[in-house]
Amino acid sequence: MTTHPAALRRLYLMQVAKGLTPVVCYLVQTGDGKNILIDSGLPKGFQPPPEMGLPPISYAQDVVEQLALLNLRPEDIDILICTHFDIDHCGNHPAFARAELVVQRQHYELARSGHPRFARWSSRWDDPALHYRQLDGDSVLLPGIELIVTNGHTRGHQSVLVRLPETGPVLLTIDAVPSQNLFAPDRPKTPQDDNEELAREGARKLIAVAEREQAGLVVFGHDNAQWETLKKLPEYYS
Repeated sequence: MTTHPAALRRLYLMQVAKGLTPVVCYLVQTGDGKNILIDSGLPKGFQPPPEMGLPPISYAQDVVEQLALLNLRPEDIDILICTHFDIDHCGNHPAFARAELVVQRQHYELARSGHPRFARWSSRWDDPALHYRQLDGDSVLLPGIELIVTNGHTRGHQSVLVRLPETGPVLLTIDAVPSQNLFAPDRPKTPQDDNEELAREGARKLIAVAEREQAGLVVFGHDNAQWETLKKLPEYYS
């Protein structure tokens, strides 16, 4: 079988911190040398404000340090997929000023409207040096990478479908389905979600995608038990 040079080659999973749940990022590499990062994790040393009532966060290697294990620098990232602007997903965006940042228009406009959920961390995603491409709805980003709008956790949240040559389709639910027990048609609202009905619709949409694609792997964004079982950088899925 002939493989197109732009076809996807590898998917790396990176656990960059740990609080109540894992804080994670992803890297996709293509056959023609493109590096696509999905989210950028927390800024090094970030701790939740006391009023949030969360336990301290422990850090290993942040996203920049883990990329360095692959001899990659921030300027080697071609595209940064921004799933949404919660601080654990956008905390290192300013490091990737040479990349094209891809976000859903409705999410970008929501954040820019001054929504308090995102305004608090605006210096991490609203840096004038960052170059955004705004999308309107589900999109094929590159051959083998599809962005799937999954509202509910927040408006304009994106999940990601990655088609690998050996593993097959891998569905990254991100925060639309943060743990496996929520991967159900009657998915309940979590305290972090904006809208229960939309969160439920998002879960149903992803279940349909997983069934249609016969996804060999569904990765949930913050599932402690699952993340213990997954390959993590420097290992990869191909």
